[in-house]
Amino acid sequence: MTIIKYNSERLMRVLSSPIVSEKSTMLAEKRGQYAFEVVQDATRGEVKAAVELLFKVQVEGVQILNQKGKSKRFGRFMGRRDHVRKAYVSLKAGQEINFAEAV
Repeated sequence: MTIIKYNSERLMRVLSSPIVSEKSTMLAEKRGQYAFEVVQDATRGEVKAAVELLFKVQVEGVQILNQKGKSKRFGRFMGRRDHVRKAYVSLKAGQEINFAEAV
């Protein structure tokens, strides 16, 4: 197994924000998965290292998805919302993140 070292300054910027919604809360309770909005060029390894560094937990797996921005009308002009990159992080058994107390 190869251990990759990441720049700690980069890891602090990888996670933009946690996604707190009804769906993400249900995932956290049932499967131990947490959702984060991440920067567009983040990799799975960087997301894993960032979550372990910031929240002091052990990550089991990371799934990343790119959500395309919706086309919307702004007055008489058509526009587009920004694209969003999300990461779903699975924690090892017995681990959890409490966003109210963390960081």
